[in-house]
Amino acid sequence: MKDIPKQLYSEIPLAQTVVNFCVFKKIQHIVISPGSRNAPLTQGFTQNSFFRTYSIVDERSAAFYALGLAQQLGHPVAVVCTSGSALLNYYPAVSEAFYSDIPLVVISADRMPHRIDIGDGQTIRQPEVFEPHLEASAYLIPDVSHATETLLQNPMQKLISKNASKSDLKRKQEEIQITNEKLLNEVLNKSISNSGPVHLNVPLEEPLFGTTDIEIVPKNISLVDLPKRDIPMAGFVDTWNSSKKKIVLVGVLAPHSISEDVQQYWANDPTVIVLTEKTSNLKHPSFIDAIDSLIAPIENKNDDTLEQLQPDLLVSIGGMIVSKKIKNYLRKYPPKNHWHIHPKKAYNTFYVLTNYIQMNPQNFFETLQNESKNSVESTYNKRVISLYKQNQLKGSDYLKQIPFSDLKAFEVVFKYIPDLIQLQLANSSTIRYAQLFDLPKTVSVFCNRGTSGIDGSSSTAIGAASVTESPTLLITGDLSFFYDINALWNDYWKPNFRVIIINNQGGGIFRILPGQKDTAVYDKYYETVHNRNAKNLCKSFNLYYTSVKSQSRLKRKLKSFFKASSKPRVMEIFTPRKSNDQILLDYFKSMD
Repeated sequence: MKDIPKQLYSEIPLAQTVVNFCVFKKIQHIVISPGSRNAPLTQGFTQNSFFRTYSIVDERSAAFYALGLAQQLGHPVAVVCTSGSALLNYYPAVSEAFYSDIPLVVISADRMPHRIDIGDGQTIRQPEVFEPHLEASAYLIPDVSHATETLLQNPMQKLISKNASKSDLKRKQEEIQITNEKLLNEVLNKSISNSGPVHLNVPLEEPLFGTTDIEIVPKNISLVDLPKRDIPMAGFVDTWNSSKKKIVLVGVLAPHSISEDVQQYWANDPTVIVLTEKTSNLKHPSFIDAIDSLIAPIENKNDDTLEQLQPDLLVSIGGMIVSKKIKNYLRKYPPKNHWHIHPKKAYNTFYVLTNYIQMNPQNFFETLQNESKNSVESTYNKRVISLYKQNQLKGSDYLKQIPFSDLKAFEVVFKYIPDLIQLQLANSSTIRYAQLFDLPKTVSVFCNRGTSGIDGSSSTAIGAASVTESPTLLITGDLSFFYDINALWNDYWKPNFRVIIINNQGGGIFRILPGQKDTAVYDKYYETVHNRNAKNLCKSFNLYYTSVKSQSRLKRKLKSFFKASSKPRVMEIFTPRKSNDQILLDYFKSMD
């Protein structure tokens, strides 16, 4: 019988303690970027069978990959890097996690505090580099029981006295251990309870690769305390019951956040219209899910339609709203009352917030449903839905006439998206076009709408796909795709991953904005015109690639695009750069 090898741990107490706390807090997924200073952490995570570890070289891509994991898991995921500028590359994903309420744990190795700002390499001021976009952070205290002689020989250090006895060192190390455990417990609990990013900075002294079979078992561990909030409902019930015109506006929500029962409660109320977006993951035949198709055709009219739409009560739930048109409309025609329901954030998007209701919107509406009654007669829902359907019909007629373009490509693609797929959308034009077309009810939709940047869409999607059994489709623009090329540089692709690139040879959305189009400066610095394609990139990273330039070929290719394959597929759709903007603008004009 063979001897079972002993579990080995880093001989550096702080590194071992950080790893053990991740075990206790069930932070299982760890995304690691290479380096030497973080070697004790890497060693601890990769040698413990509890963890599922990932190696991604580019820290910016690694952080977005971890964001995608946490987006799907709903539980903290950790990213681990070496000291110096490596840490700064996490910032785009940290800010996205902060505004999207995604629990991301940044663990940065660091040089010892007395080596900062003295001219050593790979040193920067790492504490608080992500402020104010964190739920919590801790600059952990270096050990004095490790590399003690190195510490004593350094005239710059202030951790221990040169005359310290063995008992002094032991007592000091015990104090440091207690403090670090309390900090780790507090910060990791914050990431769980507040569902947001936190930062642990871990200063480590050489030697870095030593191991021991003696485990340090943390003692200062407490469970997460989730606050319970009871909100008096009487005033809200009265306002809800007496309002004849109510809008429920839904931003970013995770799938299944609002029950079918609550959705039907809204749909049955003649005083309510529900405005959703693809990122709300709510699909109901009575809801308006293409907001711009309602607002755009009437925003320039001279009649009283806009005033008729103005609500008495606006209730907003979820995260960021994509539609600029509904934002502008509700700022110009504000409601008498605006409630925002969110566990963490009091968004005053329309400048007239009257009540911030700090709770889960599902719980709020369950209570409201039990206590309210539809006693007010109103034709609000009927009139608005009728107008919306008329606009949709006119838009459908227009779509039958247009040439191949961004708008036509999205229309065709959305007709072929299968059931039970995870749809990841890039920002800019992609997320806006996606609002205009229907999806199967079983499709889950995600997009980095916290900061709405294009920088990590592909990395996020690949991370998200790695922890879901559902096939994943990423729809992205050309600039978003090329910006995040290093997303392709990992070993975690699934064969059922699909990418559709809408390549209009630049930042097509800028052609819709005011500016002197088709000038040298505009083309180079705004639209960023280019002639790149993804063919050779896909070859380099062993991905199936196909391209289309016409509607007929697109339809033919989509018939087989989602079928099972041995590796991921990429389809690049080329559209005419100079006509896309006018075709989209004319789409809304056709509804007048």
